[in-house]
Amino acid sequence: MKQYVIDQLRPDDYFKVRGYLESNCASTALPDIFWLYLPPELWTDVQTAHEDCSPFYMALELTQTSLSCELLVRTPSRLRCDCMGYATRTQRDWVIDTVEDMCRNLEISL
Repeated sequence: MKQYVIDQLRPDDYFKVRGYLESNCASTALPDIFWLYLPPELWTDVQTAHEDCSPFYMALELTQTSLSCELLVRTPSRLRCDCMGYATRTQRDWVIDTVEDMCRNLEISL
């Protein structure tokens, strides 16, 4: 699995990130997994054509010491579909920039 990982989070960082994710991402049945929805303007042509599969998201996993961003674009409505797949370069850059902006705003050193 391709991922972008921020490791060596300090305890205070963990609580800052958790609060941010709880406020800005979708919660899941798993307490440490969050969904970061991909803006429609970043969807591929196939994703745009699959309206019934939207919204598209990338999963984030928060542990006490790390934040892992899965670079797989998923749909909540299906396990397999042509609209799912590894992020394009633009989608990948967006999720990395989003996470790094979050860290900067929360005053977390990377």
